[in-house]
Amino acid sequence: MDMFSKATRSRPSARRLGPAGSDWSPYERLEDAARAYFLHADVAVEAVFGVVDRRRVRGFTLERVVDLSEAGASVWQEAAVCDGRRLVLWHSEEVSESGAPGGTVLDSSVQVLPLSAIGHVGMRTLVGRDEQGRRVDRGVYLVLATATPQEISAVSAEPDGPVSGARFRPEAFRFSKSLEDGGPGQVRRLIEFGRLMGRLVPN
Repeated sequence: MDMFSKATRSRPSARRLGPAGSDWSPYERLEDAARAYFLHADVAVEAVFGVVDRRRVRGFTLERVVDLSEAGASVWQEAAVCDGRRLVLWHSEEVSESGAPGGTVLDSSVQVLPLSAIGHVGMRTLVGRDEQGRRVDRGVYLVLATATPQEISAVSAEPDGPVSGARFRPEAFRFSKSLEDGGPGQVRRLIEFGRLMGRLVPN
């Protein structure tokens, strides 16, 4: 789906941005974490709780990055929320709007997926040791993939030969945290979210 295409690809040119002291990982309630982390927390909270009962939230993870381009920097924010039956994805991005005060508007979108639509949960963790030899989770990468085609491309048996088939890339949502990019608390919370999704997604 085009409105969520940014969630399906890596963002190598993006760097994490958070206001000073805004680690969301200590907050168990979604609204508290969003207000500590997001630039537009009121928009995020209103959008998510418009489709999810706040008492039914089982787990969540938050992302906030800055995309750098020739046009400048734009803030991109995302929340992934699970209520035990559905995966709710909210994302926002500042887009240019010549008629708006300041020249930009916030594009806010919500996508709701039943957990039965998710056919694959993949999580990779980077495990290391600290100076005392204790285990440290240094990073985590989570992929939630559906069976919905995101991109279809033709396949040929030989270069420049006739088309012999098609390859499709499924719609997928990717999340990552590391000690340098989010800190140990957010690494732990994303691991918890990935494990929750792994337990809940049907066989």
